[in-house]
Amino acid sequence: MPSSTPDYRYDQTALVFQGGGALGAFQAGAYEAFHELDVEPNWYAGISIGSVNAAIIAGNAPDERVPMLRSFWNLVTSGPPDGGDNWNLGISGVYGARAASVLGTAASMLGGAPGFFKPRGPAQFFAEPGSIDAVSFYDTAPLIETLKSHVDFERLNHPKAARVSLGAVEVENGNFVYFDNREHTMGPEHVMASGALPPGLPWIEIEGVKYWDGGLVSNTPLAHVLRECRGDALVFEVDLFPARGALPQTLIDVEERRKDIVYSSRTRMNTDAFRERHALKNALRKVIESIPEEDRDTKEIRHARRLIANHRVTLVHLIYRHDGFIGASKDYEFSRTSMLRHWQQGRADAAEILAHDCWRQPPPHDEAIAVYDLDHTRGLDERHGMDRIGLREQHEPKMPEKGT
Repeated sequence: MPSSTPDYRYDQTALVFQGGGALGAFQAGAYEAFHELDVEPNWYAGISIGSVNAAIIAGNAPDERVPMLRSFWNLVTSGPPDGGDNWNLGISGVYGARAASVLGTAASMLGGAPGFFKPRGPAQFFAEPGSIDAVSFYDTAPLIETLKSHVDFERLNHPKAARVSLGAVEVENGNFVYFDNREHTMGPEHVMASGALPPGLPWIEIEGVKYWDGGLVSNTPLAHVLRECRGDALVFEVDLFPARGALPQTLIDVEERRKDIVYSSRTRMNTDAFRERHALKNALRKVIESIPEEDRDTKEIRHARRLIANHRVTLVHLIYRHDGFIGASKDYEFSRTSMLRHWQQGRADAAEILAHDCWRQPPPHDEAIAVYDLDHTRGLDERHGMDRIGLREQHEPKMPEKGT
């Protein structure tokens, strides 16, 4: 990395985007904060809407990335109802939020999202079984042109471009795969395959193989990035579904909580696995060092040496946590008002954690990985009314201990 950038101490900087539909505007806002601090990753990994955001960023020149993200999110949220910041019909509090959510959800379900997907209509119920019309409620043909107008795929596929990895699952055998511009010439179809979530959206066929949304298997590419990264790596993970939350109070809360649990990233599981592999590598190194030098020149020892090649990881984890009511339809409620709220929070949250210096330095070799989680600096109950201003008026928020 250039010595003038905040991440110059790392060999690689990755930006990891979880799937989450309409909530993906949070990731776009977070990227805006990264861009303003001159943090431009050289690896983008995504699932579902995270793949769309990743492709737009990697497929544009640095000074065009934020404008193109804004263009995309303004396009797909431009349908009715759109009343600006006051479209809750004058109803305040939780009831106004619920009314706004219901209206926004109804608009997305009945009318689709401009430039993204459109309803197939009643005729789909009479479609021939096995046809594309018979296996999904919406048509994603509009997204093809949207991606072509927002992503320069020639730039994205250039040998010197940032690495791009997009997760999808094969419909017929359930195998989880990654499309990677180091191995594939990527086009709109690869981005769409990563986000083809059934039964709403249809599978995407690529070279005779049909693919669905990678979130059906894993809603985050974090494990893939931790496994594939080389050298000391800085990983920014931007998630849209929190693993932890309050006990549901209504059926709407139950569905929202269910969705959060199903699509959360299992970040602790992934980082624990990384630490375990690191411990095994250290043990293997000590075993090799205990063997006399003259006995180490064997095929098995040479292979073992390759296995112990080591690196350190700093993981900066941002999780979208909203204030007040948002509802179970949060991932397919494409109102302009909600999009702006998600974007603004993503930008604010990213700027807040980037203001700390802790992530700029790799952890000690014996720790292997350090995790910094903005959610921990606020407290886990913020979505139920914790005073954010009060938190900021206290002493400088304490970052989590390295290795937690």
